[in-house]
Amino acid sequence: MDERIIRGPDCVAEGAAWLALRDPALARALAATGPLPLRLKADGFAALLDAIVSQQVSVASAGAIWARLEAAGLTAPEAIVAAGEDALRACGLSRPKVRYALALSDAGVDYAALRALPSEEVIARLMALPGIGRWTAEIYAMFSLGRADVFAAGDLALQEAARHLYGLPERPGEQALRDMARAWSPWRAVAARALWAYYRHVKSREGTR
Repeated sequence: MDERIIRGPDCVAEGAAWLALRDPALARALAATGPLPLRLKADGFAALLDAIVSQQVSVASAGAIWARLEAAGLTAPEAIVAAGEDALRACGLSRPKVRYALALSDAGVDYAALRALPSEEVIARLMALPGIGRWTAEIYAMFSLGRADVFAAGDLALQEAARHLYGLPERPGEQALRDMARAWSPWRAVAARALWAYYRHVKSREGTR
């Protein structure tokens, strides 16, 4: 595998500088947001489960559910299988996400092997699991494997940030944003960090959260 891996703040800073030189709009966003967060986390079962928990809920809601799972000791596959559906529901997981968590616990994913695979193969393997779509797989590749050129174009905050930053008449859909993101290769994951940071900046400026 010959892909750039983000390992620390210097990698993010390098990508941000590259993007600022090539895209005036991203340069404006970076000037407004300041240094971008690293956002890396350990890979493995808990990270992928966390990504599932985060699907289609607010950051605050996902954080609250994850905190309850941690408090209940339900972040490892063996514990989840032993606890069963009711314990997961009590932590705030929806019925579909309970099914996904149990399926992931039984899947026997070789997380260490994923580190050596090309990003598209990582994404394809994860998407073969119940309840894991492209957004979840891309989030895992970006933040647990540090893939520098992965971009979660289905993320609504990224789409809304792009609408604001580029003065678009409407929020771009997933394919339209994916097409835009080609210009940010090989640092698309840093461009995503910039757009997320810019989204928070815009919402704060507008007085909303």
